[in-house]
Amino acid sequence: MKKVPVEEVVIDGTTYVPKKSQVIMAEKTDGMPFVLIRTYSAGVHCGWLKERKGKEVELLASIRIWKWSGAASLSQLAMEGSNDESGCKFAMPVLKIVLTEAIEIIEMTEMAKNCIQRLATWKN
Repeated sequence: MKKVPVEEVVIDGTTYVPKKSQVIMAEKTDGMPFVLIRTYSAGVHCGWLKERKGKEVELLASIRIWKWSGAASLSQLAMEGSNDESGCKFAMPVLKIVLTEAIEIIEMTEMAKNCIQRLATWKN
């Protein structure tokens, strides 16, 4: 017998949705969203988006995503984080970085932010 996940349950006219299926965006800090940035030539970074001017972005507490596994795309990484954390290599956070060729900015969920922030810093 195949198990089918329950997406929602109605009890006494009230609809309940499993917590894991809810999309909760990362809480803003001082009005700054937590984002994942793909750049033209500097790779992928995530952090608090302080400022954007055209293709130039300033991130605070930025983490370089050197390698990821357990997510099919950056979109999935930004929404769900990784389900294979041992296959990820995330650099140590830097206080501030200015990226001059941002080509994609994705606001992250709380679940994805927590996943990335809890991983040990990869060092060589």
